[in-house]
Formats: sequence, C-alpha cells, structure tokens
Amino acid sequence: MSLPYRLVFFDVDSTLVTIEGIDVLARGDPEIVRLTEAAMNGEIPLDEVYARRLEMIRPTAADVDALAQRYLASIVDGVPEVIAELQRAGAIVHLVTAGIEQAILPLAEALEVRNVHAVRLRFAAGGAYEDFDRRSPLTRAGGKSVVVRDVRARTKGKAAFVGDGASDLEAKPAVDRFIGFGGVRERAVVRENADAYAMTMEGVRGMLNV
Repeated sequence: MSLPYRLVFFDVDSTLVTIEGIDVLARGDPEIVRLTEAAMNGEIPLDEVYARRLEMIRPTAADVDALAQRYLASIVDGVPEVIAELQRAGAIVHLVTAGIEQAILPLAEALEVRNVHAVRLRFAAGGAYEDFDRRSPLTRAGGKSVVVRDVRARTKGKAAFVGDGASDLEAKPAVDRFIGFGGVRERAVVRENADAYAMTMEGVRGMLNV
C-alpha cells in the first residue's frame, strides 16, 4: 500500500491523549487552566504563558514522573492502532509538542515512536524544578512550524499534521495537509481553518488514507 504522506506529525495533549499535561501538573489551578485554554484557542501567544505557568507550578521530577503515568493511562481510543498502521505502511511518525519531554518519552516508547520533539525541564539534584530549555522553538509562537520545516528539510516526501490547538494550526503552512482533531476538545479556530477535521482517530485514519 502506498501512503500519500511520507511524514505524519502528531500533537500530543488533547490529540493522542485525553489530558493537558500542564493542567494536570497544576492540579486544576483555574488561572493556569485559563492561560492554557487562551493559548490553545489562539487568544494569547504561547510565549506569554509558557514560562509563567511553569514558574507558578514549579513541578518536581516526581511530579513529572507521575504525569508520564497519567499520559500512559489517557491514550485516545485508536491511537496505537493508527500509529502502528502508519509505520507499517512506511510513514515516519513524529510527535511535536510543547509538553515536557521527560513525561512524553514513556508515551512515545509505548507507541513505538522514535521521533519526539518536546521541551526538556531541568531539575536540581533533589528533584526541585530549576528551568526549561529556553532554546526550544516549541516554547514560542510558530515553534511547531519551525520543527516541521527542519524535519522536512532533511526528509523528502509529503507531510501531514494532526492537532487540536492553535499552536498546531501554526504548522499548517509547513505541511501538505493539516488535520484538525476534535475528539478531546473542539476549538473553533482549528475547525474553521483546518484542511480537514476529524472527531475520532478512525476519522484521522481515513484522512491519512491508511
């Protein structure tokens, strides 16, 4: 079977999993949830909230380990099957997220995805939060587009991106098809501007012609 897309990029939070990792770490703090929603709906740039949320939460290494387990327990129905089928058919799958690398890697391992683009946190010897990788483009507006363009510069073939938020939509000009995903959270800005829109992973599968 010949796939139309050599590269398939997936967001993680509210796309591959049913949670927003930063909100889990915040334990539902309403101000942090508000900031996350505003950023995901495109109302404020990610740059303005990224450092602020982490400074408010100051997650420990143990908190991040617990989040990794929550990710594993929150996988959206159909995700393992779709990713496995894509990879069997020859697609190269990448996870592109502003989420925390240390929490995302066990999920990627469970899904057998080798290509992970996320933001690494730095902890003190005792596990206290110190900072995040401030060089990462994923902490800034347009960062996912930067990552996608960099990957595409090194790998030939058409590309698709699947995501739920405004930060994902910013990658639309960098791919051949942007698929909005509303199976966890429906966001009007994404639904109205995506090339296609799916409410289930089965729908995503069809749009990728797996």
